[in-house]
Amino acid sequence: MSTFKEFFIRNNLTIATAESVTAGQLQLSFSIMDGAVQFFQGGITAYNIGQKVKHLQVEPIHAGACNCVSEQVAQEMALHVCSLFNSSVGIAITGYAASVPELNIQEIFAYYAIVCRGQVVVSERITPAIQQPVSAVVASYADIVTGACLPALKRHLANTVQE
Repeated sequence: MSTFKEFFIRNNLTIATAESVTAGQLQLSFSIMDGAVQFFQGGITAYNIGQKVKHLQVEPIHAGACNCVSEQVAQEMALHVCSLFNSSVGIAITGYAASVPELNIQEIFAYYAIVCRGQVVVSERITPAIQQPVSAVVASYADIVTGACLPALKRHLANTVQE
C-alpha cells in the first residue's frame, strides 16, 4: 500500500483542507505526514458562516438555512479550498461535535467531501459510533476523513494509478 507522499507524487497531486468541526485536526494530520512539504499545500479553519462565505465561497442563503452543516456546504468548501491553496485535491468537513440545544440539534454528525481536479470524489455524512467527549468526536472525524482519502482517490484515478 502506498503512502500519501508516494501516491500524491506519483499522480502529480497536492492537497489542501477546509474544516470547521475538526478545528485544524485535518491540517495537523496532513502536516505531520512523511514528506508533507511535497504534497500538502495548507488548510483553513473557517468556523462560522461569515468566514465560510468570505474565504470558501459557500452559497450564503443555503449555508444560513442549515447552519453551514450540509453535504452541499462540505462540497463547496472542498472545491473552493483547491482554488484558495492552488491544490488539485481538496478535503472539507463541517458538522457538530456536540449537541446544540439552542438550535434544536441533538444528533451529532458531520459531512465531509473530497474533490480531485474539480470533481467530487466522495461526499458523505458521518456519525460517531458511540457517545464520546467532544475531543474524541473531533479526532474520530479527522481519522475517518483522513482514512477515506487515499482509497477514494485511488478509485477515482483507477485508470491512471500504478500500484
